[in-house]
Amino acid sequence: MEKLNRRTFLQKSLLTSAGSLLLPGILKAMEKEGSANDIRTRKLIIIQLSGGNDGLNMVVPYANRAYYKARPDLAISSDSVLKISADLGFNPVMKEIKALYDDKKLCILNNVGYPQPDRSHFRSMDIWQSASDSDEYLSSGWIGRYLSTLPEDRKKPHTAIEVDEKLSLAMKGQGITGIAVSDPRRLHDSLQRGFFRPLAKAYKNAQTSNENLRYIYEIMQETVSSADYIFEKNKNSDSGNFQKYPKGQFAKNLSTIAKMIRSGLSTQVYYTSLNGFDTHVRQKPQQDRLLKEYSQGVSALVNDLEQDNLTEDVLILTFSEFGRRVAQNASGGTDHGCASNILLIGGGLNTPGVYNESPDLLNLDKGDLKYSIDFRSVYATILEKFLDTPSVPVLGKTFPLLDFV
Repeated sequence: MEKLNRRTFLQKSLLTSAGSLLLPGILKAMEKEGSANDIRTRKLIIIQLSGGNDGLNMVVPYANRAYYKARPDLAISSDSVLKISADLGFNPVMKEIKALYDDKKLCILNNVGYPQPDRSHFRSMDIWQSASDSDEYLSSGWIGRYLSTLPEDRKKPHTAIEVDEKLSLAMKGQGITGIAVSDPRRLHDSLQRGFFRPLAKAYKNAQTSNENLRYIYEIMQETVSSADYIFEKNKNSDSGNFQKYPKGQFAKNLSTIAKMIRSGLSTQVYYTSLNGFDTHVRQKPQQDRLLKEYSQGVSALVNDLEQDNLTEDVLILTFSEFGRRVAQNASGGTDHGCASNILLIGGGLNTPGVYNESPDLLNLDKGDLKYSIDFRSVYATILEKFLDTPSVPVLGKTFPLLDFV
């Protein structure tokens, strides 16, 4: 049999060609999981609105004259806003999100950001996903580091799953990392074909003193084992609200997450994205379409989970790497900004509604909103109060805790 070094294997294997569908370290103990209590463990679902969502046209300050002055063409009319308070309301395409708000399942955090903000997509995304300072560069993500803090019996890569073809920085750790799975059936079927499964079987009892090759053998065996496990758990689980999910990849990803939760996987963190929010030009039709897709998809997810009374154990965090500038530009859009809002959705919120003060449009930082909540306080609160994990080992320092859970 051809000898493979680590470089050759990684070039040939499905770990790279399939977009890192599964990453190293999935344990055989997975096959022993699936007790009746697994489905009751808390689930964090992270939704990333990629591109820089315009928070002011998502949660609209409809009573603020400065908003209409800064956006004479782009501002949403007060008559059409879905009002939730004396000065704030949702974009009119977000009827389903408004219903969740009315049902006390949604909390809005305004003015979320960080000191010395960066307006680059890539850098700001790295800051949000790694939970770093703006002048600090980390190679691991906050969820990846969360995995490293867990007890040994819970320190498993499948504790965090990204429903995508590739893994975000947020999910990458040191020594342990999350996994990316876009479709359990497709992953399982792809491993049935080609050289991967026979090679893993042939190497099952191989003995070698070469550390790199031993690492490769373990990866192959664990990838096959975990793919079989996830497939078997999911094939007998139906998403009860499947027919009511809207069309599109985002809704499909949310349906996959619901199915995984209902299947009994002991995964605690799920991650997915909705792309396209970089709205420099003709913002209104593009953002309206995306916000409608988000609103309908999240509503279907919540309704799906409610059929098994699971929403009390679920927290959905929605964020974007930055907001947009307060003033519209000359192209019918908005340029990269700084602070924005975060949406938190779940059945166990302590403080549903509008959590803090509305954006101050008269006290700006070079045309951008100033932050009043550091996003890492949101992470620290989720870690401490929802995932029951100390936040300092994950975030590197202490951040004030909030009271949304």
